[in-house]
Amino acid sequence: MKKLKHILVVLTVSLTFCTSFAQTETTAQTSLEGKLKELFPDAAITKTKNLDGFSESYQLVLNEPLDHNNPKKGTFKHYVYLSHLDFKSPMVIETEGYAARYKKTELSSLLHTNQVIVEYRFYGNSRPNPIQWEYLTNDQAIEDYHSIVTKLKQLYTGKWISTGISKGGETTLIYKSKYPNDIDVAVPYVAPLINTQEDPRIEQHLATVGTAECRKKIVDFQRTLLQNRTALLKEIKAYAEQEKMTFTEVSFDEALEYGVLEFPFSFWQWGGKCEDIPNNTASSKTLFDYMNKIVGIGYYNDKNYYDLLPSYYQHMSELGYYGFDFTPVKDLLTTVKSTSNNRFAPKDVRITYNPKYIKKVRDYVETKGSKILYIYGGYDTWESCSPTPNSNLDALKMVLAGGSHATRIKNFSEQDQDKIMNTLTRWLTEQPNLN
Repeated sequence: MKKLKHILVVLTVSLTFCTSFAQTETTAQTSLEGKLKELFPDAAITKTKNLDGFSESYQLVLNEPLDHNNPKKGTFKHYVYLSHLDFKSPMVIETEGYAARYKKTELSSLLHTNQVIVEYRFYGNSRPNPIQWEYLTNDQAIEDYHSIVTKLKQLYTGKWISTGISKGGETTLIYKSKYPNDIDVAVPYVAPLINTQEDPRIEQHLATVGTAECRKKIVDFQRTLLQNRTALLKEIKAYAEQEKMTFTEVSFDEALEYGVLEFPFSFWQWGGKCEDIPNNTASSKTLFDYMNKIVGIGYYNDKNYYDLLPSYYQHMSELGYYGFDFTPVKDLLTTVKSTSNNRFAPKDVRITYNPKYIKKVRDYVETKGSKILYIYGGYDTWESCSPTPNSNLDALKMVLAGGSHATRIKNFSEQDQDKIMNTLTRWLTEQPNLN
């Protein structure tokens, strides 16, 4: 009898523990994971490693409509990364322009917020095979962001901040122009708004940036590379073999010439130092190593060519881009015949450029875009294509003198950082104007 009572007690305790454990698990699910499953019932949702400072993190793979105007056209797998801090804290959404990088954003660190990183459609893991190019438009991508934000706002009730870098920053501005009320504050980093397929402001920038002495060193270096073509091609081939890169889409000879033509753009974009440019007596390895450091010859390998097809498609159809200046090296070119970057766009689709698309975005952000913080580096080539907000707008444009495409808030002086943070704090604490 005593033994039976003992067994009953053990069973009761065990059942109580199991029930309690199950309730704890259910409560944990309903607090975030369960709610995410309610909001995104068709998504694959899995826990992922926490970034520093967050309590829970999830990867969401959504079945995103190819065409938001006609969902019957089908779906693609769309990758999103959510990092949770608190439902009432602000939310930073990173509007990626390319494949998603799962890391903590500068803003979520500075402002102690939640964050959600949304991969741009048809890039990275979110790339269908084959790509249906007609659905790779900025408007379709903005509908992706709008749909995700609309759903997550049911959970996250604090202020929303959009941010992105380079093409991702351009996406931030496009999103703001299309759905101004989705987001309370926008912070695009080094974001161009390009006027044409070959924006002449790029050439103007490259002809005036820095010192005349430095610009001459750049031209001399370009010419030296092509004057040593045979030796440089050997260096490229050796490097490709070492790194297991293939160059079938773009030949070695083409890669060398495009690398030479690209050099001035990349030099100023990434903050090259004039004193580091090799002179015309340097060895072929020294010449190659420096070109490779600034441009990256791997940019032209088969994998990168494939990965960037969506980017060049968008630049040639809606976003615009830049052309190459043949003038300094025209007499030394043997392979590259066109100044256009459309060489890197997909060949199996007709591409028509729409010059009005970005103009509308520029008109909006320059005349109506309040609560936008613009971050730029003064030497960055893309700064020449930056918008200039009207002085009557409550917007702030910060340009770091001599800064590159890698310019972030942390690179500014302490005084300028205070100005930036005070502005962000004011925008995030202001009550909405209901009039």
